[in-house]
Amino acid sequence: MLGQVVIVGASAAGLSAAEALRAKGYDGRLTLVGEERRLPYDRPPLSKQILSGQWQPERLQLRDEAAIGRLDAELRLGETAIGLDVARRELVLDGGGLTFDGLVIATGVRPWRLSGDDVAGVCSIRSLDDALALRAALQAGQKVVVVGTGFLGTEVAAASRDLNLDVTLVGRQSSPLERQFGAQVGELVAQTHSDHGVRLLMNTGVLRFISAGRRVTGVELSDHRVINADVVVVAVGATPATTWLADSGLRIGDGVECDAGCRAAPGIYAAGDVASWYNPLFDRQMRVEHRLNATEQGAAAAANLLGADRPFASVPYFWSHQYDARLQAYGIFSTGAETTVVYGAVADRTFATAYVENGTVVGVLGWNCPPRRLRELRQLVVDRDTLRRDTAHAAEDVLVVRQPG
Repeated sequence: MLGQVVIVGASAAGLSAAEALRAKGYDGRLTLVGEERRLPYDRPPLSKQILSGQWQPERLQLRDEAAIGRLDAELRLGETAIGLDVARRELVLDGGGLTFDGLVIATGVRPWRLSGDDVAGVCSIRSLDDALALRAALQAGQKVVVVGTGFLGTEVAAASRDLNLDVTLVGRQSSPLERQFGAQVGELVAQTHSDHGVRLLMNTGVLRFISAGRRVTGVELSDHRVINADVVVVAVGATPATTWLADSGLRIGDGVECDAGCRAAPGIYAAGDVASWYNPLFDRQMRVEHRLNATEQGAAAAANLLGADRPFASVPYFWSHQYDARLQAYGIFSTGAETTVVYGAVADRTFATAYVENGTVVGVLGWNCPPRRLRELRQLVVDRDTLRRDTAHAAEDVLVVRQPG
C-alpha cells in the first residue's frame, strides 16, 4: 500500500513521474523534492535559446503554478538529498528527513569539473542560473574558449559564434561529436563549425587555466600552447548525481542500476539521466542523458511503482541545432557500428545514416533530414531490422565508414 510517495529530483523526469502517478489514479501523499528553488523547467534550451538571448527564463517553465497545484503535491524546493536508508524507508535531506512507501530517484547528473576551474570567467552549464551567468559573461567578453566537443560544447560554441564572439573549441577527440556518432558525422560537424569561424583545436586537452586577479585570462593546452580567453566554458561531460546514495545499499555503477522496469529495489525506482537500466530492445544496460528519455522514463517508473510491471524498452531520441544544421537521431551509436547513408547525400548536408551492429540497424541519424522521413527510418531500429537493398541507396551513393574502435 502506497500511502506516501516521494520523488527526489524536480526536473523533467521527476515532474513526469508525478503527473503519471496522479493520472493513473494515485491519490495518496506525494512529495516532490528539488535542489533548486525553482518549479520544474526545461534544460535543453539553456545552451541554445537562453544563451543566445532569444528566450527569457519564464519560457522554460514546464508547467505553470496552477498545473503544479493540481498535482496536490508537497513541494520541497531548495533541499538536497544527502542520504537514503532503504530498510527504514527514509530519505535524508539537508532540511530534514522524509519517510516513504514508494520512491522515484530522478536526481540527474552533475557536470565534471577540471582542476583550477574555480576562477571567475570559467563557467559550466547545468542549471538556469549557470546559463544566465554564462550569458552575462558572453555579453561582456570577446574571446571564448569552449573545452569539450560533445553536444553541450558544440552547442555553446555555435551560440557564441551567433553572438559574433571569437570562439575556440578544444577537445581530445579527432573531431566534435565523434565519440557520439563516429568519424563521418564528426568531420562534418567540424567543417560546419569551421565554416562559421570557429577555431578547432582537436586531439588536445587542457593543462591549466591562466588567471590574473582571480579572473581567467587564458588556457594552457596539453601541448603548451596558450589561448587567450575572456570566458572559458567547461563542457567535458557529466556524472550521475549518486554520491548521496553511497551508503544506501543500492547498486551504483554508471548511475542507479535498475532492472528492465526501472526498479532499483522493492518500491524504489529511478528515471532520467541518473538511471542505468536494462533495455530489452537493445539487450543491454544503458543510461541516456536526453530530454525525451527523462519524460518517458519518469512516466514508466511511476506506472511500475503502481504495479504495471512493464519493461521500459525505449528507442532513445537525440537532437541538436547548430547554425543551419539540425541533427536528429534515434537509437544507439556504438563505436563498433558501421554507418551507411540511407537518404540524401553527405555532400549536400541533407542525409540520413543507419548505424548497423552485427547486421542489425541499431540507430539512425538525420542531418537536415525531413522529420517524417527520419521517423520512417526509426522503424528500422524498432523492428531490429537488417539493411535491405531497397532501404539503402544505390551503390554509388552509399558511404560506409567503420567507426573508430
